[in-house]
Amino acid sequence: MTFIKTTEQSSKYEHLEKMSVQELLSNINNEDKTVPLAVEKALPQLETLVSKVVEKMKLGGRLFYIGAGTSGRLGILDASECPPTFGVSADLVNGIIAGGDKAIRKAVENAEDNTTQAWIDLCEFDINTNDVVIGIAASGTTPYVIAGLEKCNENNIVTGCITCNEGSPLSKVAQFPIEVVVGPEFVTGSSRMKAGTAQKLVLNMISTATMIQLGKVKGNKMVDMQLTNDKLVDRGVKMIMNEIHISYEEASELLEKYGSVRASITNFKS
Repeated sequence: MTFIKTTEQSSKYEHLEKMSVQELLSNINNEDKTVPLAVEKALPQLETLVSKVVEKMKLGGRLFYIGAGTSGRLGILDASECPPTFGVSADLVNGIIAGGDKAIRKAVENAEDNTTQAWIDLCEFDINTNDVVIGIAASGTTPYVIAGLEKCNENNIVTGCITCNEGSPLSKVAQFPIEVVVGPEFVTGSSRMKAGTAQKLVLNMISTATMIQLGKVKGNKMVDMQLTNDKLVDRGVKMIMNEIHISYEEASELLEKYGSVRASITNFKS
């Protein structure tokens, strides 16, 4: 089967510059509505990958995202949200972008074309067979990502990918591919739009489902969240109030004493 980059096919809209603001926003929104439906079709693939991530993390493994450009930035975003949301260590979920941290804000020329750097970047974290590496690339053709997964496969490290084209070179390399086919973008080839949205939704699902499976949520509450500002402290106090039916003042005292929602509830009940 011939590989076709549907993400780079011509938009079904013409003469965008002649559209009113209302028309532009409405048409972009109509395209965005199709993304969750495309993600739904990939749920079986997602389930298999998340189950493997959970399995490896229970053995002491970590999760790595590697990508270039928008894809790399989205991986870093998801990884950076895990410690404050779920109270896990900063090295449990890691985001790596082609070109290094400077590429988070500004494009680094030819970084995505480097076929040796991804493995070098991973080795800086002492990557091992307990870990899982997920390559993110809307096109499914990014050399940095493909070569990184190839080296992981050679070293018996579990690999997955998130791409928005069917049958891409990246999907063929990954042991657990996730393909969310969103079709042509509103602005032709601008994969930061629907493809980027799809990748963000998938990343949300991977990290959230994994952390819940690891026991980082109680009921529907983030009981291990890091209390890094007044808003989160207030939220934590109210979680304790609702769980053990005490006053705001009493809950606040417990939280100050034990330092986390989970510890406050556990110690009160014991």
